[in-house]
Amino acid sequence: MPNTLGPAHETRLGAILKAWRGRLDPAALGFPAERRRTPGLRREEVAARAHISPTWYTWLEQGRGGAPSAEVLGRIATALMLTDSEREHLFLLGLGRPPEARYRADSEVTPRLQRVLDALDPLPALIRTATWDVVAWNRAATSLLTDYAAVPPAERNILRLIFLDPRARSAQEDWQSVARYVLSAFRLDAARAGADEAIAPLVSDLRRLSPDFDAMWTEHQPLAPTDGTKRLTHPVLGPITLEHSTFAVDGRPDLAMVVYNPVDPAVSARLAALSA
Repeated sequence: MPNTLGPAHETRLGAILKAWRGRLDPAALGFPAERRRTPGLRREEVAARAHISPTWYTWLEQGRGGAPSAEVLGRIATALMLTDSEREHLFLLGLGRPPEARYRADSEVTPRLQRVLDALDPLPALIRTATWDVVAWNRAATSLLTDYAAVPPAERNILRLIFLDPRARSAQEDWQSVARYVLSAFRLDAARAGADEAIAPLVSDLRRLSPDFDAMWTEHQPLAPTDGTKRLTHPVLGPITLEHSTFAVDGRPDLAMVVYNPVDPAVSARLAALSA
């Protein structure tokens, strides 16, 4: 298959591959440490670590040959010990698109991300994993949605709250529609991230504890379109309508940031007072 990204992309791809292999220590990776004309790994050593043909890897750096597959780029990323951000950059140069999200059990959120959430106050915002565990939130999310700090860490999962928490159920204007949408979106995110094995204990628990979840899980309904709004009945603010948007987290394709914006500006002011 010919590379359709053009010479400029091919040149940039080859240059960055050369730079990345140049920073690796051959001796630390088990290769002979004799004097080398240039620092880092040789092309054939990268190819050996990636389990691909040395000739094909050489052509890739030289901008020749066909377009690499996602599998091969993934191997090269591992061989070059790339970070998540570098891996994404490699895929953008090699295929013109980012890699699919990869599930990772590490759900720790950096202080920088927490500061972003806090700066969004009084808009409720949270960060969830590909398995829909809530791992960070701001003060407005506590006031409007759930006091996640009061929920045991193992239970800070959006599906657990939707299907098992009576307060979350009663707050939804149309619980059935919300539950079906959340379940379909969760299923899609987990599949994209390759997290089917990771969600198995959660699914097993919910099928045992919630007849509604068990029935919906077996339906296999596709993700239905939504207008991006959420209607809640809050114990203090009363009925409110929120627009919600989901954003990717830079360098962490396994995380997503969800931000809620009250449609009525008056609700925003009341929410700010409530959060304070």
